[in-house]
Amino acid sequence: MISAVADTHAVIWYLYDDVRLSAKAKTFLDQAASDGHQIGISAITLIEIVYLVEKGRIKPDALERLTLAIGAGDSAFIEMPVTGEVARKMREIPRESIPDMPDRIIAATAQTIRVPIISRDGKIKVSSLETLW
Repeated sequence: MISAVADTHAVIWYLYDDVRLSAKAKTFLDQAASDGHQIGISAITLIEIVYLVEKGRIKPDALERLTLAIGAGDSAFIEMPVTGEVARKMREIPRESIPDMPDRIIAATAQTIRVPIISRDGKIKVSSLETLW
């Protein structure tokens, strides 16, 4: 069972045990893993990580670390593809409320499977979408 979809920064901060991850988000992620549930990671997150590494904004091993975490047998993380269904769901998320394309894809991924988004993004949090932070 997929309990939520994590945005890019939430998953990076979780992997690096970064203090910027909220206590509520960390507890939710830890509990999901403990309960045998999964946390969706949109394929756009992997792409965004490559971009953020190239810009020098995150650690160079971030993609490898996430890829290993997704592939680990006991991992709570599961990669979720960007599909036509996700693209169609994006039309229900106004660009005015969430203008960043990767964030809209992540939000649409969560909406497609009807789970909350783990994100500190201010625009996502004030949208009508269920957000954990």
